Parts: sequence; C-alpha cells; structure tokens
Amino acid sequence: MPEKTLEKTASFAVNISKLAVIFYLGLVEVFKIGILIREKLGAYFDELRLSREWAEEAYAILKKRLEEQKVAGGIEN
Repeated sequence: MPEKTLEKTASFAVNISKLAVIFYLGLVEVFKIGILIREKLGAYFDELRLSREWAEEAYAILKKRLEEQKVAGGIEN
C-alpha cells in the first residue's frame, strides 16, 4: 500500500512539474511576441513620424510661397 501512495505522490509531482514547464514556456512566448510587436510598432510609428515631419515642412514651404505671392502680387484674401 505505501508503494501506491508513493507512486501517486510521484505522479502528482511529475504532473505539477509538467504544468510549471508549460506555464513557463507559455510566458516566454508571450514576452517574445510582445517584444516583436513593440519592435514592429516602433518602426511603424517612426515611419509615421517621418512622414508627418515631411508633410509639415512641405506645408510650411507652400504657406511661405503663398505669402510671398500675396505680397508680390498684391493679392488680398
């Protein structure tokens, strides 16, 4: 009878160990995915920031040219 109890206890310990390993590996994968998403979004937002800066510069240039044309041609709004 003690052998069966020992066997059940060992089986329980093995199952708990398996569960702990599965949980750990799952957490590792979640963190890997999070890091990859952060990298991808970081690159995407950098690209958006550059596009926005370019658009702001282009708008400033066009606005300046329009002001110059208004002054040179006497255009009133």
